[in-house]
Amino acid sequence: MAVDTGIFVAITLVYLAATIALGYLGYRQTKESDDYMVAGRKVNPVVLALSYGATFISTSAIVGFGGVAAQLGMGMIWLTVLNIGLGIFIAFVVFGKKTRSIGSRLQAVTFPDLMGKCYGSSFMRYAAGIVIVVSMPLYTAAILIGGAQFITSTLQIPYTTALIAFAAVVALYVVLGGLIAVMYTDALQGGIMLVGMTILLALTYVQLGGVIEAHTALAAMSDLVPEALAAGGMTGWASMPALGSPIWLTLVTTLVLGVGIGVLAQPQLVVRFMTVKDDRSLNRAVLVGGPFILMMTGVAFTVGALTNVYFYRTDGVIALAAATGGNIDTIIPNFINASMPEIFIVIFMLTLLAAAMSTLSSLLHAMGTSLGFDMMRSGSRGASMKRIQVATVVMIVVSVILAFIMPGSIIARATAMFMGLCASAFLPAYAHAVYSSRPSLLAAKLSLVAGAAAWFVWTAFVHVKESEALGLSNLLFGVPAILPMPWQAVDPLVVALPLSIAALAVGLVLDRHEVAVEESAGAA
Repeated sequence: MAVDTGIFVAITLVYLAATIALGYLGYRQTKESDDYMVAGRKVNPVVLALSYGATFISTSAIVGFGGVAAQLGMGMIWLTVLNIGLGIFIAFVVFGKKTRSIGSRLQAVTFPDLMGKCYGSSFMRYAAGIVIVVSMPLYTAAILIGGAQFITSTLQIPYTTALIAFAAVVALYVVLGGLIAVMYTDALQGGIMLVGMTILLALTYVQLGGVIEAHTALAAMSDLVPEALAAGGMTGWASMPALGSPIWLTLVTTLVLGVGIGVLAQPQLVVRFMTVKDDRSLNRAVLVGGPFILMMTGVAFTVGALTNVYFYRTDGVIALAAATGGNIDTIIPNFINASMPEIFIVIFMLTLLAAAMSTLSSLLHAMGTSLGFDMMRSGSRGASMKRIQVATVVMIVVSVILAFIMPGSIIARATAMFMGLCASAFLPAYAHAVYSSRPSLLAAKLSLVAGAAAWFVWTAFVHVKESEALGLSNLLFGVPAILPMPWQAVDPLVVALPLSIAALAVGLVLDRHEVAVEESAGAA
């Protein structure tokens, strides 16, 4: 369905004007490096919650994971449970308060800076920065792809034009306004996302005859599951796959656990805990963030699964067959364009743009500060600001190039990969840093290196969805993956995170033994 150009231009101009105004406000309020890096440590709790949620939820959740829900069904709702339980409650209450307190005391301004100061180690700062700079462009590129795909499918403009324009607008206010501009615009974008997803849920149920009728129809479609998916363990769109099957392993280990746990150690989210002045602000933010995440992910996964009912009724095919070129990332855009009123198509496009822009801006800020501040420290504070701005431009160029190289249907997978890597490399050392009065540097080094290395090895040589595409396993061993099924469907996080925890434990034992030996020698 074509969108009326006049309506689109009018609404989009209002949205862009508001975004630019907020970006300019952030620019005007950015006086010192603390303003640029951690928003002056005085952000309002509601702004924090909306910024955190809008950064967390991007086109990967709405388009990418919505497409996965259309393919694999309502089992994706378990990710919503983990997103709220871990990504909001545990993140804010267990990690957020300690991070805010320690970050304020040590005057840390980035995640690598926090790690480096907690452990008194430049190695931890550089290592965390390297992981971010090397891996975050993959996630950033996926966000760019999601935003550009919907712009292209809705406005029928060239994909290249959509992607470059999208990246340029976000880069402008991030580079100039820093984290204050990012969080102000995030709050606006989060509000738009909440309105858009609420309307989407309501209109979807209206379109399908109501809540009960829609879900009853979805449950009745189990005999339409394609043979390939049924062979992999899928039992229907309203039920979980067969326990232990390849699809169950993918759904549970990669999508639910990979993203659900991975959110706890996301550098661009951790830094937000350091932007408020006290713990009370974090408590208040939970009350806003929980319902926000429920509406964002819960609606995306529910509507994604229900697109099967719509496409079967209208076209006689399931959602996967209605995907353009077999690309599941097109299912949600195609559903919106085919089923929704014209005005809502524009509203939803703005919802997706807001989701993409909010996450993209935070990723650009995290990459720019990691490269320009944590890895290239030298000179005056003013020179540092300029370095960060230049570094941000460099990282957006890298991300745009990756977006042109990466294949379709990559959004959900790239998101799960990045979050799984962050959890494997950072989570044990991060938890140890904020909860130990004397954190062990040796333990942290072993944990970070072991977690990152195990994740990369499993990704390159075992997890077949990545190892086959990378080609290293085939080049060295003549097979796409060196282990048989079901190991090929087990996400790297499931192996790498326990190894990272074990490495931390070994480091703690070795450290204590060394201290005991030194104390014994001193007493002698």
